[in-house]
Amino acid sequence: MSFKSRINHIRRTVIWNLAKGVGNSYTEPAYGSCDVLKVKKVLIIRPNHRLGNQLLLTPLVQEVIDVFPNCEIDLFVKGGVAHPVFENYKEVVNVIKLPKRPWSHIVKYISSWASIKQRKYDFVINGDRTSSSGRLLTQIAKADFKIFGEVDDSEFKHLDGYQHISIYPVYNLRLYLKNLGVNIQVENKVPVLDVKLNDQEIAKGKQVLNGVVPGDKETICIYTNATGDKCYSEEWWGTFYERLLKEYPDYNIIEMLPIENISKINFKSPNFYSQDIREMAAIIRNTSVFIAADNGVMHLASASLAPTVGFFSVTNMEMYKPYGSKNIGLQTNKTNIDYWITAIDNILK
Repeated sequence: MSFKSRINHIRRTVIWNLAKGVGNSYTEPAYGSCDVLKVKKVLIIRPNHRLGNQLLLTPLVQEVIDVFPNCEIDLFVKGGVAHPVFENYKEVVNVIKLPKRPWSHIVKYISSWASIKQRKYDFVINGDRTSSSGRLLTQIAKADFKIFGEVDDSEFKHLDGYQHISIYPVYNLRLYLKNLGVNIQVENKVPVLDVKLNDQEIAKGKQVLNGVVPGDKETICIYTNATGDKCYSEEWWGTFYERLLKEYPDYNIIEMLPIENISKINFKSPNFYSQDIREMAAIIRNTSVFIAADNGVMHLASASLAPTVGFFSVTNMEMYKPYGSKNIGLQTNKTNIDYWITAIDNILK
C-alpha cells in the first residue's frame, strides 16, 4: 500500500469512528412543525467525485424541488462533475466542492467543511446512508430539519425498487415528511435520473451523431469499458457485438470511447469520443438504445433519457440498475445472450 493510500485509509477510519454515533442524539422535530412552503434553503450532501454518484443524486434533487417549491438548493460534493450534471437545474444555486485529492489540497478541504457551519439551512439531507462524512456534515450543519440517511426498510420494502441507491433517499424523505404530518404519498412514482438536456443540446447531439453515422437509420450505441471486475473481456464484447450486427442489420451500431481510448471490440465499429459530459448525454439521447456494463456512463445514458441496457455481473443490480421508461438491468451471469437480445428487442420493437 502506498503512502497516500495508507493516509487515505487512516482518514476514512477516523471519519468512520467519529461518525458511528452521529445522529443518535438528534431530536426529531414536532409533528406538524414542517411547512413545505416555508422551506427556502436546502443542503444535499453527497461527498463523492464519481460521475455515476452525482447522476444518482438527480432523483433526490428533483424530489426536493417538487416537495419544496420555494426552495434553493446547495450541493456538497467532491470534484467538479456536479457542475455539468446540474447545469440546467435553476434551483441548484451553490455547489460546495471538496477537492478530489484532500491531502494535496488540505486547506481547501478544511475550508469546504468549515463553510457548512457558516450557513443556515431549513433542511439538510445526507444523500448516502453509507457515507460517514455525509453523516458528520449533516450533524454540523445548522438546520431545523435533518435527515442523516437511516432507512427503515420495513416501512417501504414493499415499494418498487426500494433498494436502489437513487430511490431509497426519495422514499426516506417522503417517510420523514409524512411522520412530520406533511400530506405526502410515500409510494408515488420516483423521479428518474435526468440531466435535463434542453432542445438546443439535443439538436447539437443529433448533429454530432450524424457526423459519425448516416442519419437515415436508427442507432444502437455501445460502451465497452468499465472499471475493475465490472469490465467484460474483449472476447465477451466481440461475441456480443457480432450478435448485434446479425440481429440488427437495419441499425447503425456505434461505440462511445472512454478517455483511455480503449475499445473492447478493437475499433471495429464507427466510434466517437467527447470530454463534454453534456455533449455525451445529448449524443446518446439521439440513439435508440445505449448498452453498457455498470459504470458512470451507463448512468449518464439513463440520465439523458435514452433507453438504457446495463450489464451486471459483480455489483448489486437492484442497487444500481438503470430504471424507469424502457431501461433495464441484465444479470449476465444468470442469463444468456438470447435473453439479452430479447430484452433489446422489447426496447426497439
